[in-house]
Amino acid sequence: MPYKVRLSGVRQRAYAHKLIDAAPDWSIVTISCGDRTPDQNAKMWAMLTDVARHKPEGRSWTPETWKCAFMQSLGYQVQFADGLDGSGPFPIGFRTSKLNKAQMADMIEIIYEYGARHGVEWHDKKE
Repeated sequence: MPYKVRLSGVRQRAYAHKLIDAAPDWSIVTISCGDRTPDQNAKMWAMLTDVARHKPEGRSWTPETWKCAFMQSLGYQVQFADGLDGSGPFPIGFRTSKLNKAQMADMIEIIYEYGARHGVEWHDKKE
């Protein structure tokens, strides 16, 4: 039976050690960076909204379109498919919901960097 333990404190780490000690030979242990946080997600969308409002380089894009552009600039494959009603393409493929905490930090950093170069005024994520 596979186990998943989030290492968020001493008790969870002790439990993970216990599972490893009891695991049979040839078991596989994988340790990965944690998922993005709700705060990171809220911050990203607030920043994307700020960029969209500022319209850098005259681009009147939605926050969703900006998200795809930043994902592409980080090297993630973003693809588009044609809509069923002929209304134009929509993004498919790699989603920010699949980013881990470190990848989301990179996403936020690249949005900051781009915004700083283009004079974007940042607002609090709760506004």
